[in-house]
Amino acid sequence: MHKADLSKAPTQVSAMFDEVAPRYDLTNTVLSLGNDRLWRVVTTRAIGAVPGERILDLAAGTGTSSASIAGTGASVVAADFSPGMLAEGRRRYGHINRISFVEADATKLPFADNEFDATTISFGLRNVVNPKQAIAEMLRVTKPGGRLVICEFSTPPNTLWRGLYDFYLHRVSPVLVRLASSNPDAYDYLNESIQAWPAQAELAEWMREAGWTNVEYRNLTGGITALHRGTKAS
Repeated sequence: MHKADLSKAPTQVSAMFDEVAPRYDLTNTVLSLGNDRLWRVVTTRAIGAVPGERILDLAAGTGTSSASIAGTGASVVAADFSPGMLAEGRRRYGHINRISFVEADATKLPFADNEFDATTISFGLRNVVNPKQAIAEMLRVTKPGGRLVICEFSTPPNTLWRGLYDFYLHRVSPVLVRLASSNPDAYDYLNESIQAWPAQAELAEWMREAGWTNVEYRNLTGGITALHRGTKAS
């Protein structure tokens, strides 16, 4: 069994996700108490894809988010650096002709400049070894006037709610992981990565530094997750 650490070495993280791929979505649903489905709906709406657009879904994993986006009629490139995740995605959603699966490193994307109408990443940016570089790469491959939507775990601003969430991460989720996951140790890293991730305002500043404009965010589920949005200048 592979377990990554906060060094986020790409080979370690990729191998870990390869192992958890078959039960990844089930585990996420259990750990989020079903909120992952709500977050996916909100993210898809925020992307605002329409038929004829081309969307990059980065860190797409098993393609569940890509399938949601493809439901709008847009074409989706589901990119991930885990071959195991992509194989599971092709098994589940390979029949959808608007989705193509591509193995890709978020810090060095194999796409041309100004290629996508919108770029999105859900619960994957914190697993990238250099997230600032990934945000810059997403800007490069997005068309002028195009959108970026990031959905990621975050920091609840309410002290009481944050305390309850910390209790859940430390006490409750390890029990649920051992019931649902094929590699419980991997989720020790995922919990650690959540707690080490910057708060909402800092991620927004990273986006501005990379060159994204009109950056804003909204909290979901009391700030357990946050949805960040930005636009590439025309």
